[in-house]
Amino acid sequence: MISFQATSPLFLIAGGGDYPRLVIEGARKAGVSRIVMAAFEGETKSDLAGMVDAVEWMRVGQMARLLDAAKKSGASRSLMAGQIAPSHLFNLRPDFKALVLLAKLKERNAETLFGAVACELEKVGVGLVSATTYLDEHLATPGLIAGPRLKARFLSDLDFGFRIAKEISRLDIGQTVLVKNGTILAVEAFEGTNEAIRRGGALGRGSATLVKVSKPGQDMRFDVPVIGTRTLEVAAEAGIHAVGVEAGATLLLDRLKVCAEAARLGISLHGQ
Repeated sequence: MISFQATSPLFLIAGGGDYPRLVIEGARKAGVSRIVMAAFEGETKSDLAGMVDAVEWMRVGQMARLLDAAKKSGASRSLMAGQIAPSHLFNLRPDFKALVLLAKLKERNAETLFGAVACELEKVGVGLVSATTYLDEHLATPGLIAGPRLKARFLSDLDFGFRIAKEISRLDIGQTVLVKNGTILAVEAFEGTNEAIRRGGALGRGSATLVKVSKPGQDMRFDVPVIGTRTLEVAAEAGIHAVGVEAGATLLLDRLKVCAEAARLGISLHGQ
């Protein structure tokens, strides 16, 4: 395993959204003086370039270029942050290196695809660290995080939903469930979290509880449960009054905005 100091140079693989910005801000607060960023055309926000010391722009799928940039960065660790659809890594004009990696995979999902990338980074001496590194202040905490205090029936549904969500995530079906009065209304599958929320909310007729968890043994280097303001907006539209997340394993992106939005929408955000 590659060792590193918390303040040593960082190679940041930056996808879309605000996630990379929070990592950069957290790393700077921790004393990281040099950050080299791999940015992807059409995915990474261009204004992030001004927050790092060097940036290498590339297309998604250019694995050889990514590995070369990592090797030349002078960093011994890398961090993957932001939204990049796993399929885009190889389906958007993949280079030869990406094609070779893809051919070796028996299963093609987020875990195997990003795991293969992590192995290749390790080979060039740039180990991939947890995607929550430098983001402790944005991790969900136990108990009420924001919004109104929960009534007993919602707390009961959160406990029940947590147990069921852990089981379906163990089976690799999804990581989100919708509950009402001890009944599972919807289980997240291929359609994604937001569609599961809408489906469960419709069945709950304006009153349901949302629970999102991590998978048992989840690889936090590239697969971290996230709750953002958009998730809360969709939940409010679907009539969700309580949102339960796994404490210590769920990122609130970013925490201050998420808490303010939960309070505005009247949604109770609770860490289990």
